[in-house]
Amino acid sequence: MRKSDIPRAWALNVGMAFALLTRLPLPRLPDDAFDRQADAVWAFPVVGLAIGGMAGMIGVAALALGLPASVSAGLILAIQIGVTGAMHEDGLADTVDGLWGGWTRERRLEIMKDSAIGTYGVLALILSVGLRWMALAALLPLGIWPVIAAAALPRSLLPPLMAGLPHARDDGLSRRVGAPARGPVAMALMFGLAIGWFAVGPAIVGAWLLAVALVLALALLARSRIGGQTGDILGAAEQLGEIAVLLTLLAFAAS
Repeated sequence: MRKSDIPRAWALNVGMAFALLTRLPLPRLPDDAFDRQADAVWAFPVVGLAIGGMAGMIGVAALALGLPASVSAGLILAIQIGVTGAMHEDGLADTVDGLWGGWTRERRLEIMKDSAIGTYGVLALILSVGLRWMALAALLPLGIWPVIAAAALPRSLLPPLMAGLPHARDDGLSRRVGAPARGPVAMALMFGLAIGWFAVGPAIVGAWLLAVALVLALALLARSRIGGQTGDILGAAEQLGEIAVLLTLLAFAAS
């Protein structure tokens, strides 16, 4: 690649990352951008930075206008869910339903692909939204920065999961994107930690360790029960990472 092509490639990567992780209206990307979707994973934490920044500003503004922290935190979640199309929440529900609701690999994958949601999925969503809502309400007086850290760092953990686990099925979004190379994976991790450190300082280290532990546990479980990863597994990983970051930051703030 010529040096003159690098800025264009980076811009296309960022655009592709937004196309993969959000439902925002975006300019039409050229066809060649879709030929190398896995190259764009380094920009996943950049997308998290944008999502957290947008949602955090709304929450901080609502708090400044006199709304309770609980209501302001609810607005943050509403913005995040709206921007992403609830894809991560959907992945969490499908993952929990599938991994705990079937006795064979084939049945688990079938459950995960079904659009219906079961008891496990409902309870997982209640717990995920509830924990994040309460943590955000408690952290919101600290400003926008915890929101940014909790949105950027978990998305930096998705590329290693994509690279480290085989595809569990022959179709789906994760399969179409493909397995990223080491370079984009390393860049994603670096950007995620850098954004988190800038946002909340050394507290991000503990948050990163807990998030990595939870995502690794999910990866081992997914490999054991369905043979690898799917888009739903990636969505569940993002949710677990977000909860880990928020709860760790909350523990630091309380100490």
